[in-house]
This record gives sequence, structure tokens and C-alpha cells, in this order.
Amino acid sequence: MRAVIDTNVLLSVLFWGGPPHVLLEHVRGGAVVMISSPGLLAEFADVLGRPKFQAILAGSGTKPELLLAELRRIAEIIDAPPLPEPVCRDPDDDAVLALAVAAQADLVVSGDADLLDLGAYSGIRIVAPAQSLSIIAHPCN
Repeated sequence: MRAVIDTNVLLSVLFWGGPPHVLLEHVRGGAVVMISSPGLLAEFADVLGRPKFQAILAGSGTKPELLLAELRRIAEIIDAPPLPEPVCRDPDDDAVLALAVAAQADLVVSGDADLLDLGAYSGIRIVAPAQSLSIIAHPCN
């Protein structure tokens, strides 16, 4: 299964656990191929640099550079062309959809309401982390 995992879900993995953490374990175990892009990795790095996340990282002894290096190691990185026309209210979300199309992803996993409200784009399901786990467990449904 191929999945674009949105930045907000990756942050949840690092700081709160739950279904996003289980999803990342599926990536590490090979059941899911995580798709990312230079743009999503840059967004993740930018968010990690925010003061509230710096404090959490410092408390856990984790360095942003190590987190980014792991993401680069476990993800398939694709530089996707933009969508031919806007789809989402937030242009950053269009980059997620463009990546999913270019990567021929099965899923987009996000906590972003603008994406989740779409439900699907170009035949690619857009789901919350908990729903992704159900799909991974039962891929024929």
C-alpha cells in the first residue's frame, strides 16, 4: 500500500502517538510505502523549528536533523508537478494531492479538515490516521 502521510500526521507520531504512531510502524515494517516530497519535508522541517516544538524536542533529547534523516530514509521522495487547477481552499493541500497522483498512491492520510472533507481525489482515498489502519488491515474493503 502506498500512502502520502501529511505533515500534521507526522507531527502527531512524534509528539502524541496513537494511530499515527501505529501507521509509522507499518511504514517501518514495510506494509506501507510512505510517499513524501521535497516540499513536504521542508514543511516538516519548518514546523519542527517552531518554538513550541523545539521545547518538546529538547525535552525528549531528539534532534530535528535526525528526524528528517529518518523520514528521508524510510520515504519514497517524489517531486510532483502541480495540479492543473486548484482543488483545495488551501494551496498547500493541493501539493499533497499532486504528490498522491504523481506517486500513484492508494491513500492520503491527514488530519486536515480541508483534505478530509474531499474524501477522495482522482480515485485516491483521503482518510484520517485511524481509518488508514483499518484500510491497511483490510485492503480489499
